[in-house]
Amino acid sequence: MSTAVAEKASDRNVESTGPVTLTARAAEEIRKIMAGKNIPDGYHLRVGAKGGGCSGMSYILGFDRKRDQDIEFSVDGIQVYMDKRHGLYLMGTTVDYQDGLDARGFTFDNPNATATCGCGSSFSA
Repeated sequence: MSTAVAEKASDRNVESTGPVTLTARAAEEIRKIMAGKNIPDGYHLRVGAKGGGCSGMSYILGFDRKRDQDIEFSVDGIQVYMDKRHGLYLMGTTVDYQDGLDARGFTFDNPNATATCGCGSSFSA
């Protein structure tokens, strides 16, 4: 992890051994979801990108089994899967969770995005 990414991560109270970090708020919300939704054994957090959305690509955040092309890493004790081909688009991305009056849900701070849509759920790189 680069020094700039490590400094940014430490400012947000996150820990990561992989290309994507989670803020403390995001990690807490993911743990709540995992406990409350009875995620099956062998399923862990999946972070990724796919074609689509108003800016060209959209983010993937959910629970899934490991696939052959995945890399596996840990973020704040949470096992994460990501297709290694998505690293090009997501390296250095921080996932946060907002729970305010004007916004609620997961957000992505992606240093590789050259453009994003107004809702922040899609990007181009």
